[in-house]
Amino acid sequence: MKKHNFYAGPSILPNDTIKNTAENIIDFAGTGLSLMEVSHRGKEFVAVMDEAQYLFKELLNIPDTHDVLFLGGGASLQFAMIPFNIMKSKAAYVNTGAWANKAVKEAKGFGEVVEVASSKDANYNFFPKDYEIPTDADYLHITTNNTIYGTELHTDLDIDTLLVADMSSDIFSRPVDVSKYAIIYGGAQKNLAPSGIAFVIIRRDILGKVDRFIPTMLDYNTHIKGGSMFNTPPVVPIFAALQTLKWLKAQGGVEAMYKKNIEKASILYNEIDTNPMFKGTVVDKEDRSLMNICWVMNEGYEQYEKEFLDFATEKGMIGIKGHRSVGGYRASTYNALPKESVEALVACMQEFKNLKA
Repeated sequence: MKKHNFYAGPSILPNDTIKNTAENIIDFAGTGLSLMEVSHRGKEFVAVMDEAQYLFKELLNIPDTHDVLFLGGGASLQFAMIPFNIMKSKAAYVNTGAWANKAVKEAKGFGEVVEVASSKDANYNFFPKDYEIPTDADYLHITTNNTIYGTELHTDLDIDTLLVADMSSDIFSRPVDVSKYAIIYGGAQKNLAPSGIAFVIIRRDILGKVDRFIPTMLDYNTHIKGGSMFNTPPVVPIFAALQTLKWLKAQGGVEAMYKKNIEKASILYNEIDTNPMFKGTVVDKEDRSLMNICWVMNEGYEQYEKEFLDFATEKGMIGIKGHRSVGGYRASTYNALPKESVEALVACMQEFKNLKA
């Protein structure tokens, strides 16, 4: 039976990424050595790093004002690195979920944090849009896609304040005007690579403005000057990221992927909205995520929640159990998930409805 991988992260990767990475773990670039045991300073891996950064910039049309970094520590370390490097005294945050809330917590250790908007009272089932940013805020931080709650901001904000965005789960899923952002960052384990690295897109001119001492490894300038190789980088995830970037380019790039993602999400949301057994958890349709689609049993069908999960799992739908904060179900429809998997899930939902009709 075919398995359909809807896990939220670590999550589905392109077959090319898995196959090529596995082959190079055995024999890297014809060296006769494993990717896991070669020097990161050797010409073969330096070429990998250079190409990964080049393709990252090409696919997102990143301007020359910005650098691309691959760092350890995941997105969670960035919650602290960002205020450490660029908060002078005050920062503004939009609280749209669990990860945004963690970013707020870390930032409070470096200065005043103003939570300019929050959807917490509604269990984060919408994306706040109308709020005022303090004129003296050093930056505004947003989380563009919320994996747990299934909300997403689909546009790039146009503001005067430095804009910082956590794009862990929607990077490369839609076009982004990188020039509007001071920093874009995220963990790789959604749309890019296996866990183990974070990507950081950073505008160079925002650095060096704070008075505090910054430890060497937490200073973005260290990694810019070192080309993401000041210390030994996580070579396997970076190699895997390169394979995904190559795959993305072969698929037609971000614009082509965006069209596919809209199509996949529309298929599943249409079933959720028309199948009487189910209902979506995100109130406003314009806030619905293209990457993480959440739904629950409709009123009168709550007794079937576990039964449908078991039924779907037996049909090969893997990882659709919703996060405990929301309940119900969640299908993560990242770039590498084929449309056929969404159609299989929809067929499963229809079959279950007919069984219970």
